[in-house]
Amino acid sequence: MAEAVVGILVGSESDRPRMQPALDELDARGIGWELEVRSAHRNPDAVAEYAKSAAGRGLKVLVCGAGLAAALPGAVAAQTDLPVIGVPLRSSSSVLDGLDALLSIAQMPPGVPVAAVGVDAARNAAVLAARILALLD
Repeated sequence: MAEAVVGILVGSESDRPRMQPALDELDARGIGWELEVRSAHRNPDAVAEYAKSAAGRGLKVLVCGAGLAAALPGAVAAQTDLPVIGVPLRSSSSVLDGLDALLSIAQMPPGVPVAAVGVDAARNAAVLAARILALLD
């Protein structure tokens, strides 16, 4: 497996299956990745540590899948200068079917950018990560 250059974060183990298309796309392109489960709400210090150490560990792009309030991508972007791509995820707990997560990811304050793909569009996040990596190569 190639050295990890894309870090993928999810807030809950239950989010992993919806992020699988991103892993498959990165694998198909020969791009190394790592996946971690760290919650912005339940363990913000672990999220901050991950984001702060990402560049030093060789990561170039971070992809964060999150549902409901979708704080994870923004919490990560606040702690790193690396590009962050947010994947809004549908949740059975949401009455808005993922729109809440999309708006949370897209409406970041100035100076804390997060790219947003469509709801449950993990594959598109991987394609965008690959395009960002191509600019660095």
